[in-house]
Amino acid sequence: MAKVYSFWADGLEEIEALTPVDVLRRAGNDVTTVSIMGRKTIHGSHGIDVVADCLFKEADFRDGSLFILPGGGQGTQYLAGCAPLRELLKESCAAGKHVAAICAAPSVLGSLGLVKGRKAVVYPGMESTLTGAEVLDVPTVTDGPVTTGHGPGASMDFALELVRVLNGEAAAKKLKEQMVFQHETVV
Repeated sequence: MAKVYSFWADGLEEIEALTPVDVLRRAGNDVTTVSIMGRKTIHGSHGIDVVADCLFKEADFRDGSLFILPGGGQGTQYLAGCAPLRELLKESCAAGKHVAAICAAPSVLGSLGLVKGRKAVVYPGMESTLTGAEVLDVPTVTDGPVTTGHGPGASMDFALELVRVLNGEAAAKKLKEQMVFQHETVV
């Protein structure tokens, strides 16, 4: 069981915040949601309020194996503006811990130099924010200690990739089967 922290801010994409938490917990991981807003209630980009487990200042992140940034335009701006979070991400990645971001949030990793020389994805139109990365057009990609996801529609792929990274291929495959996850659409 891995210790995971997901960082939340007003304007987050609700599906990108909640899907990884749900899926990682199903795989047996200990996931803590962390507000960087100074209050636990977070106002999502689509009018859904979510409540974080704790505030940033209350947490001790030394036990973390994975640190997640959900996207959303405004939420990403708040994440990028949080100096203690930026420092935590840099230190964690340097220590070989895993960092992950989806949608607009990979731009935060790009601004920190964490995707330089790596394969990465970001929300369409934001490719220039991934400084030094080989930008791909796939739902999600892991390169070294960094996983990035494309956008809201890739939330399940992103979450299952994080399970694969932390818990192995067999655990991800088992969850796909249990959740009846399929890519094919029948019309």
